[in-house]
Amino acid sequence: MRQRLRRLQPRSLRARLVLGATLLATSAVLLCQAAGLVVLHTWLTDQVDGRLSRFQPVAEAGQDIVEGRAPAGAPGGNSDVLPSDYRVYFYGSDGHRLARSLGGEEGGAGPRLPSSESALGLHDGRPATLAATDGGSAWRVIARSGADGTRVVVALPLREVDAATVRMLWFSLAVGVAVAVGVVLFGSLVVRLGLRPLVGVERTARRIADGELELCVPDRHVVTEVGHLSRALNTMLDRLRTALRRAEASEQRLRHFLADAGHELRTPLTSLQGFAELLVQEPEMRPERRHEAQQLIVRNAERMSRLVDSLSQLAKLGDVPATQWQPVDLLSLAADSVAAVAVQYPDRRIGLGALTDTDGDPQEAELDVVDALGDPHQLTQILFNLLTNACVHTPPGTHVQVRVGTLRIRPDGQGTDGEGRTSANPALAPGTPVCAIEVTDEGAGLPATEARRVFERFYRAGSAQQSAAGSGLGLAIASSAAEANGGRLELDTRPGDGCTFRLLLPYRPTGTSAEYLEGRARPSLSTPAAGVGG
Repeated sequence: MRQRLRRLQPRSLRARLVLGATLLATSAVLLCQAAGLVVLHTWLTDQVDGRLSRFQPVAEAGQDIVEGRAPAGAPGGNSDVLPSDYRVYFYGSDGHRLARSLGGEEGGAGPRLPSSESALGLHDGRPATLAATDGGSAWRVIARSGADGTRVVVALPLREVDAATVRMLWFSLAVGVAVAVGVVLFGSLVVRLGLRPLVGVERTARRIADGELELCVPDRHVVTEVGHLSRALNTMLDRLRTALRRAEASEQRLRHFLADAGHELRTPLTSLQGFAELLVQEPEMRPERRHEAQQLIVRNAERMSRLVDSLSQLAKLGDVPATQWQPVDLLSLAADSVAAVAVQYPDRRIGLGALTDTDGDPQEAELDVVDALGDPHQLTQILFNLLTNACVHTPPGTHVQVRVGTLRIRPDGQGTDGEGRTSANPALAPGTPVCAIEVTDEGAGLPATEARRVFERFYRAGSAQQSAAGSGLGLAIASSAAEANGGRLELDTRPGDGCTFRLLLPYRPTGTSAEYLEGRARPSLSTPAAGVGG
C-alpha cells in the first residue's frame, strides 16, 4: 500500500506545488460552500419555524373536528380551510390522535405522527423535525395545548428547504470543480514562470558539473529566494575556482621546488660519490691528491648541509609565525649585521645611515633608535641575508648602504605594489606606520623580468645562476621570515639604478605579544614561498 502511494506521489517540484495549491484552494472553496449550505439550511428552517409559530388554526374548524363533525365550509374536503400546505392534527382529551385533520388531501403525505399523545414527545412552542409518511422530505411540526385537554399539532413540509439546499449543494460542487481546474491550469502557468530562474540555475549547475568551471549562475532576480540562491552559488563557485587555481599553482610550485631541490642536491651528491669512489679505487693515491679529494668531499658535504638547513628553515617559517616576540632595536641590529658582513667582505664599502620619510636630503637625517616588535633571531637573519645578497651580486668595491627609520605607508609608495617594485608578501594598507630597514647597493640593478622572480626558491639572477656558491634560498628565507613577523620584504630596482631591498614591520605599541598574529593566514607548506637571491 505504501509503495502504491509513493508511486502516486508527484516527483517534480512543479507538480507538488500545483497539487498542493489545488488541494488547498479546492478545500477552502468546499469548506466555505459547506458552511454556506449549513447557514442556508438553518436560515430556511428558521423561516419555517417562524411561520409555524405565527400560525393560529381556525377555531371553528378545529372545534368541529374535535366534536366529530365535518369542518364548516368544507363539504367535499378541507383543503380550502388552511392556507398553503399547512397541516393541523388533533389529539383528543383521551390522548388518541383524531383521524381527521385540517389541510391537505385525505390520505396525502404528512408527518409521521404517533397515534397516542404520550408518544408524541413534543414540547409546547418548540419546533421539531419528523419524517414524512411517504418517505419524502421531512416535516417541521410544533405542538400547542388546546381547550378541554386537547393537543394541536401544526406541520409544514421541508420540501422547499431541501430543494434549495440540494441546488446550493450542486452549485457548490460545480464551483469547487471549476476552482480546481482553474487552479491546476493557472497554477501550472504561474509555477512554471516562477521556477524558470531555478531551471536556469539547474542548467548552469549541470554545465559547471560537466566541466565548464568558468560559468556563473545568473542572479537577475535579486530580491527573490532564487536570487539569493544564485548569489550564494556564485560566491561558492568563486571560492572553489580560487581554491582550484591555488591548488594547481601550489602543485606546480611544489613540482618545481622538488625538481630544483633534486637538481641542487644532485651536484654535491655526485661529487661526493665520485671522490669517495676515487678514494676507494685508488688506495695508493698520493697524499696530495688524497688530501685534495677529502677537502672537496668536506666542501660538498657542507654545501648539502647548508642546503638542507635552509630548506628546513623555510618549512618552519611557513608552518608557524614568529614565536619569540620582543622589542628589537633595529639600529643596533643593523650595526651588528654590518660589522659581521664587513669582516667577510672587506672589499665592500658598507655604510649605515638614517631613513627619512620626507623629500629632504638623507644625509641630513639623524640616526635614532627605532624599536620594533618581532623575533630578533629572524630579523637578524633577514638583514644578514640581504647584506650577503648585495655583496655577492655586485662587483668588488660597490658601495652598500643600510638605512634605518620609520615611515607611513602612502598610496603607490613604499609598502605597496607598483612599477619597479616587487614582493612576495601582501601589500600594507595606506596610512600604516611602519619601522623600516633599507639595504641599497649601487650595482647594475635588475630588469623587470628578473626582479619578479628574485623571491622564488632556487632562482639566481644573472651570472649567479651558474654560480655554485649560493643555493638560491637566501631571499626566500628572508621573505618568509618577514611575513612570519607580520611584515613585508620588497625590492625596488631598475636597470642601472641598483637594488633597494626594504624590510617593513608594522609599528605596534609596547606590550603587543605573539597573540597579534593569532588568526593570521599562514603560508602553506605545499606552497613554496617566494625566494632566493644568492
